[in-house]
Amino acid sequence: MIEYSIENVAVSTRVRLARNFSAYPFPNMLKEESASEIVAAVKEALLGKVEDLSAYDMNSLPPEEAEFLRERNLVSRALIQNKRASAALISNDESVSIMLNEEDHIREQVFMLGYDLRRAFERLVSIDEAISQIMPYATDEEFGYLTACPTNLGTGMRASVMLFLPGLVRLDKLRPFFPKLKSLGLTVRGAFGEGSGAEGYLFQLSNEVTLGVGEEEILACVENEVELLTAEELKAREELLEKGGIALWDKILRAYGTLLNCLSIGMDEFLKLLTEVKIGVCLGILEGSMERLDALLVDLRPANIDHLNGAPLTEREQEIFRAEQIHAELHCMGLLSEDKRKSLFRNIKEDVIFKGESYAGSGISR
Repeated sequence: MIEYSIENVAVSTRVRLARNFSAYPFPNMLKEESASEIVAAVKEALLGKVEDLSAYDMNSLPPEEAEFLRERNLVSRALIQNKRASAALISNDESVSIMLNEEDHIREQVFMLGYDLRRAFERLVSIDEAISQIMPYATDEEFGYLTACPTNLGTGMRASVMLFLPGLVRLDKLRPFFPKLKSLGLTVRGAFGEGSGAEGYLFQLSNEVTLGVGEEEILACVENEVELLTAEELKAREELLEKGGIALWDKILRAYGTLLNCLSIGMDEFLKLLTEVKIGVCLGILEGSMERLDALLVDLRPANIDHLNGAPLTEREQEIFRAEQIHAELHCMGLLSEDKRKSLFRNIKEDVIFKGESYAGSGISR
């Protein structure tokens, strides 16, 4: 039986605020001198005073280091491309990221592992209050906080939860939720935000409407739909486990075996196989930490591998490094004990779980 818990579906939480200072034009019209003034002022207000932050100036940051931060979702591609006078303030535990002079003067965000929108919002408010003491924000009585993109007017807030939804996707039950979510002012995007694909069955559920609603209303709406999608996803996993048959179990164990024994592996294949292993864990076929598996999806991306290695590697060298690291991690995690393996074969042979099941499976989309 699959445990009914939001933590089995919600991977991480993020709350973001977009802000601009009234004394300056939006970043696309900023002169370099003014942009530098904003960076200096925010650094002065926050460094050593709020959270445990380190500063990264984009104009002096090596490209490989910038890509490392982007792969970890701590900075955006737009920030990296705007190197004139942009910067990021990032906490040492990577739970806080403040981007300066990206699309807006300030993009402040708090990340939390698992599901904790309220605590993420509370932390973000304390950071926002500290920044607001520097100089007045650009606001309007009718439109609220003024932002470079009209879709962020109002609260300027995006509250999002990353969800792992293999059951709903494989059973083709996710898409019917989209019209309702849209009517509520919510949207579902891929793991890396707008324009990204649903990598590894990971989706961001977030508010799309920021104007005419308050922060509390946004949080409550996102929370309600996260809980609804969680319940539906867990039902879908039960159905997936019931209908998948031997083919489902075999596909998961083959993916695990390949990752455990390969000598080199590219990023695309690694993502595909590790996703199968994650499905195995969430269905109870394998035993392990979903949090650690999710961390590997980031840690073993190209720029992160170079960072771990301490020097750039060729693509082929990265594939070997990735295989070596995944072997060590999975070996330590012990996802499939000998007792568990024997139990799987015993269940198959005794036809307890797969009654009358042919090896071809039930036709569920793979």
